[in-house]
Amino acid sequence: MHDLNPSYYDQSLYTIHNRLFFRLFQVGNGLDRQCLKELGISPVHWSVLGALSRPQIKCMGMSLSNLTEYLGISRQSLDGVLKRLERDAVVQRVAASHDKRAKNVALTQLGQQTWADLQGKIFEFYSQAMEGFVFDDTISLIHLLNTLNDGLKRIKIENVAV
Repeated sequence: MHDLNPSYYDQSLYTIHNRLFFRLFQVGNGLDRQCLKELGISPVHWSVLGALSRPQIKCMGMSLSNLTEYLGISRQSLDGVLKRLERDAVVQRVAASHDKRAKNVALTQLGQQTWADLQGKIFEFYSQAMEGFVFDDTISLIHLLNTLNDGLKRIKIENVAV
């Protein structure tokens, strides 16, 4: 039988951590739901368009591996979104400048226009979602989420005795 209360883990801290990770789960689900409802796209779709619309990326695009790394998602998660965006002529595969055999993903003219057309809705989305935040709280939240994300990247659970 497994001990559900390991002695090395402070139970009051466990409760707080459990609540935090559950809230992150709820926020992710809320973001998913509201993006689809209000913008008509998924957060991954939104993120891909945003990543590929950056000025330094616009012309040459990004390699699939750089895009997955930048977005922090798996190749499998990205693949389905890219196929839909390619089918809709929003993104295209273009030859990489360093190796003509390699392909980058880039926005098409339609993709650039789609991104431009979304900007008003995205600004309103941000405005309403962040209405209860003052500037300093927003900066602190970004810092804290970056710290949490760094911690998530370091996780390596080995055979933990329970």
